[in-house]
Amino acid sequence: MSQNILILGASGRFGRHAKNVVEQRHHIVRTFDRRHDNLADAVAWSDIVINGWNPPYPRWSRDIMPMTHCLIKCLQGTEKRLILAGNVYGYGPDAPQPWGPDTPHRASNPMGKLRIEMEQAYRKANISTIILRSGDFLDTQASGNWFDMMIAPSLAKGILTYPAKTGAKHSWAYLPDVGRIVADLVDIQATLPRFCDLPFAGFTLTPNDWQSALTLHFGQPVRIKPLNWMPLILAYPVWPMARRLIEMRYLWSLPHALDPKPLETLLPNFKMTPLADAIPNLAPISGMPKP
Repeated sequence: MSQNILILGASGRFGRHAKNVVEQRHHIVRTFDRRHDNLADAVAWSDIVINGWNPPYPRWSRDIMPMTHCLIKCLQGTEKRLILAGNVYGYGPDAPQPWGPDTPHRASNPMGKLRIEMEQAYRKANISTIILRSGDFLDTQASGNWFDMMIAPSLAKGILTYPAKTGAKHSWAYLPDVGRIVADLVDIQATLPRFCDLPFAGFTLTPNDWQSALTLHFGQPVRIKPLNWMPLILAYPVWPMARRLIEMRYLWSLPHALDPKPLETLLPNFKMTPLADAIPNLAPISGMPKP
């Protein structure tokens, strides 16, 4: 059945891919323009709100909770479903693994605490919410994520620049898969609990896993080079973005994985894109000639 779907942050990574797939599924989609649209009117029109809003890191402390409270005000007292882009920041380094719906959120750093506060606000307000939680994004166009900005640009020289010296496993989410999951959740959302925390395991990869997959893709050796964090450390006092990147640095050396079982149970027919099929579409790899 066709639904009226409002997408917040439709030009961002999560929102763009969600929009692509829900439109293909013949839902009626409206994107929100903060410069011209009224949020209360847009929410009132909708059956489902997909929230991909994610201000730049330096604006989190200023923007996240006001945006959250504004959306809660529009949703409270309705039966409209919110689908929220979640991440792993709230768990903290001491949370038991694999991370899943019942994992306690123990983050004590500022960005982690903000994510905890935001999610708790939806729960306390009794908003009908699905949090689709995933690791670092892998996008099909350059969008300022870790992979396309820090890790992949040196691949043209046969170098994988990795943010940690250790071989820790790390969680990654291929965004076309995320978009398909959002559309699948739209189809079954009426059957789900009022507050639903769903992890998407995606790819759980070590630097050596990346090295092997990329070597196979390019047909020539790719070597791993640790990222030099010193420029970010030196910029820490004057560049707010550097402070936020360093704050979350622990996730690169902390082995972690998301529990695949909850989504496998809900969406037994969902097939994740194999890594070998995803790699050719990733920015900036899609623009690199193969030898």
